Amino acid sequence: MQNNPSPAAARSHQSAKAELAMGLGGFAIGTGEFVIMGLLPQVADQLHVTVPQAGYVISAYALGVVVGAPVIAALAARWPRHLLLIALMACFALGNVASALAPNHLSLIVVRFLAGLPHGAFFGVAALVAASLVPAAQRAQAVGRVMLGLTGATLVGVPLAAWLGQAFGWRMAFVFVGLIGVLACWLIHRWVPRQAGDSAASPMRELSALRSKQVLLTLGVGSLGFGGVFCVFSYVAPTMTHVAGLAESWLPVVLALFGVGMIVGNLLGAWLADRALMPTIGGILVWNVVVTGLFFFTAHYPLLAMINILLIGTGAALGPALQIRLMDVAEHAQTLAAALNHSAFNIANALGAWLGGAAIAAGLGWTATGWVGALLPAAAIAVYLLSLLHIRRSAFVKAEA
Repeated sequence: MQNNPSPAAARSHQSAKAELAMGLGGFAIGTGEFVIMGLLPQVADQLHVTVPQAGYVISAYALGVVVGAPVIAALAARWPRHLLLIALMACFALGNVASALAPNHLSLIVVRFLAGLPHGAFFGVAALVAASLVPAAQRAQAVGRVMLGLTGATLVGVPLAAWLGQAFGWRMAFVFVGLIGVLACWLIHRWVPRQAGDSAASPMRELSALRSKQVLLTLGVGSLGFGGVFCVFSYVAPTMTHVAGLAESWLPVVLALFGVGMIVGNLLGAWLADRALMPTIGGILVWNVVVTGLFFFTAHYPLLAMINILLIGTGAALGPALQIRLMDVAEHAQTLAAALNHSAFNIANALGAWLGGAAIAAGLGWTATGWVGALLPAAAIAVYLLSLLHIRRSAFVKAEA
C-alpha cells in the first residue's frame, strides 16, 4: 500500500524547495555583491585607478539597491510573486554579464548601479513568500534559510568567484555570477508556488510605510548597524596583504572565513529573533561594535586577523531580525517594507565602503577601517534606543487612553 505524505509534510517539502530556489538567487546576489571586495586590487590595476577609487564600484552597486528596492517594490506589488522573482533575477543576471563587458571605470560604476537595482526587491519578495509558507512562529527561521543563499555565497560563491577572477581576470567572476542567476530563474519557475500579488496594493499605499516612525527607526538601525562590517570587509584584501603580510593566494580563505561567520550569524540570529526579537537586535549591535573595533588591533597578526574576520561576519545575524521587525511594523505596506531592509543593508554597504576609503585616503592607514567601522554600529545603538523609547511612549499613551 502506498504511503501518501501528510498535508503538513507536503507543505514542508514544498517550502523547502521554494526556499532552495530563492536561496540560489540569493547565492548569486551575494556572490556578485561581495566578490568585488576580494578583487579590488585587480580591478584598480586594470582600470588604472587607485584601490579607494575602485571602491566606488562597491558603493555604486549598493546605491542601486537603495534606489531599486523601494521603487520596484512600490510599482510591482500587484505582480504575481513568482513572476516578479524571475524577472528580478533575470535583470540581475544581465547586469552582471554587462559588468564583465564594461570597458572602463566609469562604465563599470554605471552597470554595477544597474545590477544593484533588483537586489532589494528580490530579497523582499522572497522573504514574504518564505514567511507565508511556514507557521507564524517560524517566520524568522524561514527568512533566515532563504538568506542562507546570501551568506552561503561568502563561504562558497565568493571564494570560487575570487579564484576565477585571480586565475582568468576579474571579469570572469561576473560571468560566473550571471550564469548562477540564470539557473536560479529556472529553479524559481519550477519550485516557487504561484502566489498572486496584492490586488489592493498601490504605490501610495506601499509608500505609506515611510510615514511610520518604527519603520524609519528600524531602517536607521540597519543602515548603521551593518556599516562597520562593510567598512572592514570592503578593504579586507589590501589590509590582509599590506598589513598582516598574508600572501594573495590566501585571500579566498579569508573570504571563506567571513562566509562561515555570516552563516553562523544568520542561523543564530534567526533562531534568537523568533524567541526575543528586540533584545536580539540590541545584542547584535553591541557585538558588532566590539568585533569591528578589534580589527584595528588584530590586523597586524595574520591568524588573529583571520579569526576576527570570521567574527565580523557573524554580524549578519542582524539581517533576519530586522526583516521580521520591518514586516511587523509596516502594516499594509509589506512588499515595500520587506524590500527596504536590503536598502538599509546597502546604505550600510555604501556608507561603510565610503568611510573606510576616506579614512585610508586621508592617510590613517588600512587598519583605520576597524575603529571607523565600530563607530557605525555604535550610532545604530542610539537609534535602537530611540525605537525602544518610542515603543514605551506609545504603550503608555494607549494605556492612558
